[in-house]
Amino acid sequence: MTFYRTTRLMLSSAAILSFASSAFALDGNDLLKKINDAYALQGGSVAAQSIDVSGTTVTLKGVTINAAGTPDGVKVGDITLTGVAEAGGGYTIDQIAFPNVATTKDDVTIAASDLKLSGVEIPADATKGDLDSLLLYKTAHAGSVSFTKDGTQVFSFTNADATMSKRADKSGLDFNANVDGIKADLSKVDDPQTKEAINQLDLQQLSGRIAMKGSWEIAPGKIDITEYSLDFKDVGKLNIALSLSGYTPAFAKSLQDTLKTVRSNPNQQDAQQSAGLAMLGLLQQLTFNSAQIRFDDSSITSRALEFAGKQQGVSGKQLADTLKAMTPIMMAQLNIPELQNAVSAAVSAYLDNPKSLTVKASPDKPVPLPMIIGAAMGAPQSIPQVIGLKVSSND
Repeated sequence: MTFYRTTRLMLSSAAILSFASSAFALDGNDLLKKINDAYALQGGSVAAQSIDVSGTTVTLKGVTINAAGTPDGVKVGDITLTGVAEAGGGYTIDQIAFPNVATTKDDVTIAASDLKLSGVEIPADATKGDLDSLLLYKTAHAGSVSFTKDGTQVFSFTNADATMSKRADKSGLDFNANVDGIKADLSKVDDPQTKEAINQLDLQQLSGRIAMKGSWEIAPGKIDITEYSLDFKDVGKLNIALSLSGYTPAFAKSLQDTLKTVRSNPNQQDAQQSAGLAMLGLLQQLTFNSAQIRFDDSSITSRALEFAGKQQGVSGKQLADTLKAMTPIMMAQLNIPELQNAVSAAVSAYLDNPKSLTVKASPDKPVPLPMIIGAAMGAPQSIPQVIGLKVSSND
């Protein structure tokens, strides 16, 4: 009897566990639907031929990704999602692994490896307009990526990484990205004039990196891009910074809806006109906070002066002196004496000793974007004062 009761208890327990496992199994179709609900806000979609669920692992088989603005989807194969768990109607995913890419079209081969996202959050409701309604990830990674044409590798990078972190109070998020080990081979350019310029400027082989860093505050829609830089050896570093307010999730959705309407209209001329009016309305919501463009020279300026001077039969030094003399004359046409003096002084100092050149716009208080557009159209000479424009060099 004891053996019978024990056996019955074991069988009952197994049945309960089996029922529980079945009842709480992941719904792969719902997961894909919620991914698409969130991705649709960016104008894209994901389709899978079939979905396989095994414990906390979901495999999307035969995946095609349709990005915004692309008429044809990209077939990526099978995507594996591991550590999937339901979370308040949405899902969390430890890692999404994409298959390696190796595709050739028009004699150009693209290869990419080790593509993955980690710490992914799929929202339960992508329409709420808050931080919890966004599709987010903690890290994104790509291994080596290369573009090869006619057997010659023309562009590649060793790895790319991005991180995204939500603020504790859910007011926004911070992000950064880096693309390292960039190499570009320009030695195989066919056009004779372009090839000559590349050789004279010593740009046959380029190497460098790209970096970006910024933040997004959801409620005011404030986007701060503190760094967006392209840094190449023996060329220089170009860094762009920009701060705007008003780019809320609602604004982003309206922008995507406008673009979607344009793409779906067979009469593109009418669509473009309608889109132009819609964009003007959307721009009313944006406010300009600040911007900066800075270039730090790494010898490209002197080579460019020598090359351009040679085309005109003068030395690089003579061309620099000519440019220094012409700058005040050209700036005088704007009839903005203060800006004319600042630009002339900055250009002159830079050409004498190329180190850095900076253009900065920092108004005393944020300026509505339509005001800047109106000033540019009606009174361009007022732009420097409206946006607090300053130009400097070697600082």
